Amino acid sequence: MSDNLNDLTVIMSVYNGGKYLSSSIESILNQTYKKFEFIIVDNGSTDDTYETLNKYKKIDSRIKLISLKENLNCYGGRMVGIKECKT
Repeated sequence: MSDNLNDLTVIMSVYNGGKYLSSSIESILNQTYKKFEFIIVDNGSTDDTYETLNKYKKIDSRIKLISLKENLNCYGGRMVGIKECKT
């Protein structure tokens, strides 16, 4: 195990996450292994995705939220997250 605060990074790119977003985030946060950073890319959503993500960011310091102004498709959103990884 490394001496880094976080040993791994989880990346999620989301566009208009809707009704499944909270359960997806909670599934990651409730894993038994806790030493990870969680980068979530709001990939240009037009619904309430950003508000939901921001709520989780405020309650869990492992979350890093990136909000894009336009949708970069699934691949582009993940690449933005990968560039922000520290692990």
